[in-house]
Amino acid sequence: MASMASRLKVMLAATLGSTLEWYDFFIFAASTVLIFNKVFFPADDPFVGTLLGLGTFAAGFLARPFGGIVFGVIGDRIGRKNTLIVSLLMMGTATLAIGLLPTYATIGVAAPLLLLLIRIFQGIAVGGEATGALTIVAESMPARQRGFWTSFPMASGPAANVLALGMLGLLQLWLSEEAFLAWGWRVPFLLSLILIVLGFWARRQVDESPAFLEIKAETEIAHAPLAEAFATQRLAMAKVFFVKAAENTLLYLFSTFVLLLATTRLGLSRAQAVDVVLVASLASLPVILASGWLSDRIGRRPVMIAGFLGATTAAFALFTLAQGAAPSALYLRAVFALCAHGFLLGGLAPYVTEMFPTRLRYTALSASYQAASVLGGSVAPLIGTLLIERTGTPMSVAIYAAVMMVPALFVLIMTPETGGRAIDRDGLDHPGNEAFGQEDLRQRPQL
Repeated sequence: MASMASRLKVMLAATLGSTLEWYDFFIFAASTVLIFNKVFFPADDPFVGTLLGLGTFAAGFLARPFGGIVFGVIGDRIGRKNTLIVSLLMMGTATLAIGLLPTYATIGVAAPLLLLLIRIFQGIAVGGEATGALTIVAESMPARQRGFWTSFPMASGPAANVLALGMLGLLQLWLSEEAFLAWGWRVPFLLSLILIVLGFWARRQVDESPAFLEIKAETEIAHAPLAEAFATQRLAMAKVFFVKAAENTLLYLFSTFVLLLATTRLGLSRAQAVDVVLVASLASLPVILASGWLSDRIGRRPVMIAGFLGATTAAFALFTLAQGAAPSALYLRAVFALCAHGFLLGGLAPYVTEMFPTRLRYTALSASYQAASVLGGSVAPLIGTLLIERTGTPMSVAIYAAVMMVPALFVLIMTPETGGRAIDRDGLDHPGNEAFGQEDLRQRPQL
């Protein structure tokens, strides 16, 4: 097992790199509902422009499973460290390109088409990032503390949202509406160059995962990780898929769709809406770390079940706000929503990595985790927008969130606890352990 200094270095590099990549991804998400419908799409119909923007936003998610598989296979074949460096550089290149992209007024229909292409490139890059960062941290930490350590890279998402929204908020505060729409929105994309350089330097300093080095030394690396994963890890992949799809739906309803709801239905300005999500995301950060620590003590399942139930309750509280409600009411409910989601993440981070054996972990986790993002986050803001348009009430969005929770809760109730077990060659789903609720009773040495 790695020394404490080595563990800290791995955790910091993984968390910093993930924060920077998610910053790039979330700055696009926030810009989609606040800016892109005005600068990259025809302005004749705001609703149609918003739908086209959200469609482009969703395209990044459609590319994530492909990126997850490609990076997962490479990561299981050559190692986690170098794979994560490549994903970081890809994301940085795509984000810079958005900052330099001409608008619809300048080059016409080529602008949204190029934006779509760049978004797909972003999706491929982030497809290998999230699961790769979790994998290298989980494989470098002791079993009894894995929840706490993996909560740091998991917290990188909300941390990135704070950075992205904070940057947009400052620009809207400093610039006039005309200046912001003319050129100010480009600044957060161009500044990512500095962040990517920092992330690249940090990842160059870390050691490879000890668990991966062990199977490499013993020539147990999978030659066809994807085929082997689908042959031997189907049940575990299905579990991760349903849990992640529900979590991701909540995340993008609470962090992206709520921006649209606040500006179009509740009458808030763009700056006020950004502030709401920024404050709520910031409040969720200590909650994620605390719930990761708690999951090492009481288990992953109780933490995630409590998180899902809390987040579903929060969805009904958030999406039943009356039109024209006071901003303070939105603040309180948004903080409740993202903190409940954060509590869920603390258990999710170790749970998904503990489901798979080392030789297939990156591939199996990436394929299931990123496929779930298509069913969850990619369409959540779009479905939310369409539901309000059709039903006239945000209550329909809360019901949609609750429906997505049902299969995830079933999986968690019927799946054995994974907390405290060693990450070894066999993983947690052994041949013959193919039914929900069937415990693996063998004692395992701690990694």
